[in-house]
Amino acid sequence: MAYIAVTALSHVGLVRDHNEDSLVVGPWTLCGTTTRSPQTLLFPLGRPLVVAVADGLGGQPAGEVASELVVRELALLGPSLDGALAIEDALDRCNRAVHSATEGRPDLTAMGTTVAGTLVMADSLLSFNVGDSKVYQAAADGLRQVSVDDSPPPEPGHRTTSVVTQTLGGSRAQHVLTPHVRTLPLAPGDRYLVCSDGLTDPVPDEAIEDLLRVHDDGKAAFELWKAAIEAGGPDNITLALVRIGG
Repeated sequence: MAYIAVTALSHVGLVRDHNEDSLVVGPWTLCGTTTRSPQTLLFPLGRPLVVAVADGLGGQPAGEVASELVVRELALLGPSLDGALAIEDALDRCNRAVHSATEGRPDLTAMGTTVAGTLVMADSLLSFNVGDSKVYQAAADGLRQVSVDDSPPPEPGHRTTSVVTQTLGGSRAQHVLTPHVRTLPLAPGDRYLVCSDGLTDPVPDEAIEDLLRVHDDGKAAFELWKAAIEAGGPDNITLALVRIGG
């Protein structure tokens, strides 16, 4: 029987005083908490399954509130999603939910979050993102990013940038979203990595590719977290490995 295995963890890192990342895997959400041990969940292939990471904006209030709103909304909408247009509508609904939550709440003004994830269906996988959280495909021929960063190119001499040009919420006025959605064929044995920039900023893609190539899901998730920690753990670290098995 074909199945989907999702191995995930979320950790505060070594610098932040709280975790503003949130995670959704089907009906299961993990919001603002820390776990060092990867957890694996199994689902039958066929029903739509959303796996997504939302990274609350640092430097603005209540990033953890915004990210939790988004993953809980996706958990509710996930079973009804059936393609790219449905994902775009769902992300628009998430954006409106974040803005609506700030009404009459000065402490939540301009809160926002990124989001990146996959929608696994019976015969295809859709990646989606708003912001700079990422989705990678780890196939036999190597690692490739399938999400599109909403950020300008890094300055010369820098590998990353902290500037994000599109988010859910993140401003006083509601704005029109242009989410990035991509449809990919299902390939049994391929893995997809969904993660916040707390992993990808300190850990280069080459190191991520090496760890995914030599380790199975649980060990790979742990070693990715460990690599981010050994690089200073400057931000919250949340990741999910999605694998199609049979």
